[in-house]
Amino acid sequence: MADEQTDTPPQQMGHGVNQRDLIRMSPDEVDAFLHERRAMTMCTLNHDGSIHAVAMWYGFLEGTIAIETKAKAQKALNLRRDPRLTCMVEDGDYYEELRGVELVGTAEIIDEPERMWELGVDLFERYYGPYTEELRPFVETMLNKRIVAKLHVDRVVSWDHRKLGLPSTRPA
Repeated sequence: MADEQTDTPPQQMGHGVNQRDLIRMSPDEVDAFLHERRAMTMCTLNHDGSIHAVAMWYGFLEGTIAIETKAKAQKALNLRRDPRLTCMVEDGDYYEELRGVELVGTAEIIDEPERMWELGVDLFERYYGPYTEELRPFVETMLNKRIVAKLHVDRVVSWDHRKLGLPSTRPA
């Protein structure tokens, strides 16, 4: 069926049609997605300009995504030299299920014990379960010789292909 105004065939999904506005998550959807329990890919820049990408558990410090890592880890060395940081959290196994959030910004390196502790407890609870004082030695060990990197977000890119309403491509 031709478009009545232009006499050209209508565009179909996935055939050169820009669908960014259709699949973009709202700020509330982004927040809910990031608060689910999952890993993220964290990218920093190596000294030669190549990308160092690693899977990381993450938590929230002062309302913002943050990670803890060994003070001498490559990602920590990279962030001390160049604080630019990109993180991606994703989900879905088939095209019509894909969703994710890319966060681009700069890292603030934190080595203040109180702030590090706040993130340590948050990480523990996100990935292991409720924190109690009996678990203090575990969190202390987790933070030993570590730093925290808190992401200051400059740009958010999101997608949720479930919004396209495509049929399932999962094998029967």
